[in-house]
Amino acid sequence: MAQPSLLLLPFLLAAASGNTPPFLNMTIVYVPEDLQIGEVAFQLLAIDYDGDPLTYTIRDADAFYFNVDKDTGVVTLRNLLDRESQARLTITVTVNDGVNDEVSKKLTVIVEDRNDNAPVFKGLPYETSIPENMMAGSIIYTVSATDADTGNSAKVSYSILEVIPDNAKNFWLFYILPNGSMVLNGSLDYATNTFYQLKILAKDGGGLLHGVMVVQNSTTYLSITVLDLPNLNPRFLNEPYSGSVPENCPLGVTVLTVTAMDRDTGVNDEIFYSITNASVPFAINTTTGIITVSGWLDREQLPSEEVLLEVQAREKNLDIHGMVAQASTLVTILVIDVNDNKPEFYQCSLPSCNFTESQSNFTGSIIEHSSSKVPVSNLSIVAHDPDKGINSTFELYLQGGGASAFTVSPTRIVGTGEVQILVQNPSAVDYEISHVMVVQLIANDTGNPANCCSVATVTIDLIDTNDHFPEFPQSIYSLNVMENSPEGTVIAPNITAYDPDSGAYGQITYQLLPETIHETFTVNATSGAVLVATGASLDRETRSIYYANIQAKDGGGMVSTALLEISVLDENDNAPIVTGSYFISVEEGQNVSTQIKAIDNDEAGTPNSKLGFRILPGLFSNNFTINETTGQMHNTEPLDREALDDKDGQLVVTVEVYDHGVPPLSTLVNVTITVGDINDNTPVFLEQSYEFSIFESSADSFVGSVVATDADKTEINFRISFRLQSGSGSSNFLIRSYKLGPGNYSGQLSLDPDTTMDYDTLQQKSFSLVVLAENTATDSIRDASVPVVVHILDVNDEPPSIVPASQNVTVSENGTQQGLVYTVGAADPDTNHSLVIEKLQVTCLKDSTSAGDVCWDWFVLLPNGSVLVNSSEIDFELCDTVKLTLRAEDLYTEKGDRYSKNGTLTIKIKDINDNAPVFLPVSGTFVVVPEISPVDLQVATVRATDVDSGLGGTITFSIFKVEVSGNNRTLENLFKVVTTVEQNNYIGSIQVASNLDSTLKGQYQVTVMAQDGAAPQHTAQTVLNIFTVDQSYRIRLQFVTSVEEVQSNLEEIKATLTLATKAAVYVVGIYSAEDSRATRAQVKSVMEAYFVYSDGTALDVSDLIRRIQSDPQLLAALVKLGLAVIGPGEVTEPSKETQMIGIIAGLAAFLVLFILIMTLVLVFTTRSYKRKLNSMKALKAATTLSPAVAQQGAGIPGTNQYNAEGANPMLNLPMDLSHDLGFHEDTSSLASVNSLDENKVDSPKDNNLKTKLGKSHPTDPTEDKVLVAALNTKEPTKVAFVNSTFNTTDL
Repeated sequence: MAQPSLLLLPFLLAAASGNTPPFLNMTIVYVPEDLQIGEVAFQLLAIDYDGDPLTYTIRDADAFYFNVDKDTGVVTLRNLLDRESQARLTITVTVNDGVNDEVSKKLTVIVEDRNDNAPVFKGLPYETSIPENMMAGSIIYTVSATDADTGNSAKVSYSILEVIPDNAKNFWLFYILPNGSMVLNGSLDYATNTFYQLKILAKDGGGLLHGVMVVQNSTTYLSITVLDLPNLNPRFLNEPYSGSVPENCPLGVTVLTVTAMDRDTGVNDEIFYSITNASVPFAINTTTGIITVSGWLDREQLPSEEVLLEVQAREKNLDIHGMVAQASTLVTILVIDVNDNKPEFYQCSLPSCNFTESQSNFTGSIIEHSSSKVPVSNLSIVAHDPDKGINSTFELYLQGGGASAFTVSPTRIVGTGEVQILVQNPSAVDYEISHVMVVQLIANDTGNPANCCSVATVTIDLIDTNDHFPEFPQSIYSLNVMENSPEGTVIAPNITAYDPDSGAYGQITYQLLPETIHETFTVNATSGAVLVATGASLDRETRSIYYANIQAKDGGGMVSTALLEISVLDENDNAPIVTGSYFISVEEGQNVSTQIKAIDNDEAGTPNSKLGFRILPGLFSNNFTINETTGQMHNTEPLDREALDDKDGQLVVTVEVYDHGVPPLSTLVNVTITVGDINDNTPVFLEQSYEFSIFESSADSFVGSVVATDADKTEINFRISFRLQSGSGSSNFLIRSYKLGPGNYSGQLSLDPDTTMDYDTLQQKSFSLVVLAENTATDSIRDASVPVVVHILDVNDEPPSIVPASQNVTVSENGTQQGLVYTVGAADPDTNHSLVIEKLQVTCLKDSTSAGDVCWDWFVLLPNGSVLVNSSEIDFELCDTVKLTLRAEDLYTEKGDRYSKNGTLTIKIKDINDNAPVFLPVSGTFVVVPEISPVDLQVATVRATDVDSGLGGTITFSIFKVEVSGNNRTLENLFKVVTTVEQNNYIGSIQVASNLDSTLKGQYQVTVMAQDGAAPQHTAQTVLNIFTVDQSYRIRLQFVTSVEEVQSNLEEIKATLTLATKAAVYVVGIYSAEDSRATRAQVKSVMEAYFVYSDGTALDVSDLIRRIQSDPQLLAALVKLGLAVIGPGEVTEPSKETQMIGIIAGLAAFLVLFILIMTLVLVFTTRSYKRKLNSMKALKAATTLSPAVAQQGAGIPGTNQYNAEGANPMLNLPMDLSHDLGFHEDTSSLASVNSLDENKVDSPKDNNLKTKLGKSHPTDPTEDKVLVAALNTKEPTKVAFVNSTFNTTDL
């Protein structure tokens, strides 16, 4: 019985003490899966009837997700939950009161689903092909997507977001059914679009996520290829068509070729050609389209030298409608003249000749002994050659017995001309010797020897006279007459002849010959005075000299002649002619200089043609001066735009151009000068002070308006903004700026919405404010101030109220929506009221921040509360939210506040896609080594932005075209672009898409296109230059060590070569000497590599050898690593004796060099220490120097030279001292090593890396860090930092 008593003892003691263990009444809790780390998941709550302090703990595997506060039992999340991975958790909860044994209990945690998963498309990619005549309503394709969430969040619906090509018609060309089936909603046309890409949206039914109702979605693309069908007529290429062919050419000569193509490019049917004209001397090959001569061509017999053919192209097969597919074009063929006709003579007068029947015999007459140049009378001879141009040129001359007495005029004719037979030897024209003279008139076409000439016989009858004829004292009279002389003006008072005959035979009468001269001059038949004829018009500029014969005739009919040479003297009858027009644009304050140019058609070198210039009096004539001789005009004082009343800032100065004739003549020309405005005026208030009154308790109510003007003439310069100067009471008021007109702005002063004016409690009943009017168009602010006094008036009664808006108000931008937007309602508890609604202020917001006053005039508020669109310049990019502050006024209020509390009407501006993407500037140089550039390697990047929102602001990059510099050939599929998003910028990663040509020299010109994602789509393009390093810069390094040793020492070899060349080392491969063209017997392996700088330049063999040899220590290190030969070439194997001598000589040279270096170190220790400190500071500065100040000289591809004013220190070329980083001559030069994969410097990976080159290692710790970065260059990596500053030029 003793043992049971012992077992009951603890219970008896507990009962005696009265303490019971805690009790935990929790079995299951619910936790949402979107709970964040650190947030409260639930609270453990145990009951202890004794009131003992409790301690909570949790354990088991699932306790990994939670932390518990041991005192409060509050459980917080330690690791994120995912219902889709684990929907139920089980933990063991332990509670201890410190007195009794701890109490443990299993607790089930149910993870509640949240909408944290987007739908996922299955069976990607989506691609299909359809014929262009597919019927509307046909199902094209079916897509499918699933959602891992539960309930409504797992229900997936589909829609089409975008159709590419993007336009309104294409967007409605397709629609999608709830089951994901894509349906054709219209007709297709292969000629319009051969490919469509549909952006499909799959979204779930929505659900809670982080306490907010969220709809998850995913997008993918369906690519649709349209198959072509024969439904279009063919089309001629390279229209219009024209050609030429010489006349008389052989049959079958090719004239030209016409070409047509089937516009159904996917069908490409065979084309047949034909000529539809009737009776044309040309034929066409039915298959090739070659047009040839099919009939005899005689240009002179054709209706026109241009023959017009109508050519038809017909497809071989019928189109889908059973019709013939055909097209027509016009072909113009010019028949070129050939010299195949000789000149002929015709008896007619121009221009009435028809050239139908030629003549070979002509008869004329002339008075015996007629003067030289007198034409034979009664002759009407016209010579004509029907050829064209130079082929119609022929010569005329006389033959026969009487040919010496006459001459022909003219002696040369082109085409057609009248022919005259003139007396050449008057003495030979003698009636007593021969009554009749006969000459042969020859027309000779020198260009047609085979059929050159025509001959006409001219019979000339001589008219007899008496034996003595009058004689003039002179054979030639030189006379002068002033141009524009009136009729009857005497040119010569008497030109008389003497005749020894008496009686009637001695009576002389005078006349002028030929008859045509009578139109201009006449002669007194009795006195011989020469006069200006009636109706004559003398104009020197038209004809300056006349020739005529004055004939003296006696009573017996004997005549003699003298030659009159009448010169027309110049008179100032032509005004100057101004050449060109004069429109000048200049900023105000700048100088104007221009030259007026003119000509004068009066006689050169005389005062009549000498020009002068002057400015006529006018509104602006005093502002300019002009050189009276040269016409050079310039202003005398700076131009002031504000002094001009013209709205466009134009002033007109009239310049008179005059000559020096008597009287002088002149011409006027207007010089129009447009003066551009600059900000040179300060705002001015219209009043010296303002005084306003407002009622108490009218918070955010309108106080009054101040008006200021700015005399500047352009928007940017006369824009005025108002603000209140800080002072007593100024914080109670707000002021808004409104444009009243050009240079005229109003400042709307109102109470601050947070301020309430209570007349009874106010200490001051008025506020003295200072309003500033500012113009901030330039860096220096121009402002003016005015005092404003605001009086507070005492009122009381019930105010009206604004009815809150019952719906969201949305207006589309760019004037696409007009008229009524919304009607604001108001209410008043008074039974008798008349309410009007007024607008107090307009708040313009963009992305919830102030956008200034850009939207102040977009909307107008009518007194009845109607809000109307008032502008067509609504722009979402400037302002996306317009808040109108409104109030209601009771016009019948007699006592109390007549105004309501301010109400706000928020108008959302709906964005449309009206902005094109904009590429951001690209800095740096892009380089690629084709031989070691695999597919998907990034070689360049572009960035672009689009200020539109939604799909209109999304950007997709594509490769538009790829060209090689110096070659117009376009390459395809060499590069691709991958689009990513970073904040508000879109990044296009240009990657290698296929193997590049390793022999190419120069650069790829890659045109990248950015396209936004909403209709109407906008695009932008930029061109990237990617320099290539071709195989000519691949260098062979031969080693006496094995391939395995070279591979094991590869990083050390590359680091040493980097120190020697300051260039990045790119290894192509390491081969056994048996597999390569090694030149030494001891060579065991060969390494091929490129040595490239970040600017695209590369080292050749000679440059590499020179750099390595310039540093004995690095050369020794490379020899130690097994380097034997650099580059191609035969190397003979030295004997052991020669090798030993070389080793001893090398050691001796090294010893001498070492002693010399140590001596210099000891001598310049202090200088070296100071310089080394400066060097390390400069090197640190170089690694952090902004790229904006770095020298950025572009490199010439495939070389190690710069094409800018910078230089490559690797060639010891000149260096731009403006970028000197403070290095001294004893400072080690270390270059950054750029990776051509990213065109960036590789990030350091091991800061503890130590060099393996012994004494070549830098001794300064700072220098050691930079060297580690250089030695860490390995294969190209995607982890990089841009360091365009630390380049070879700076070093």
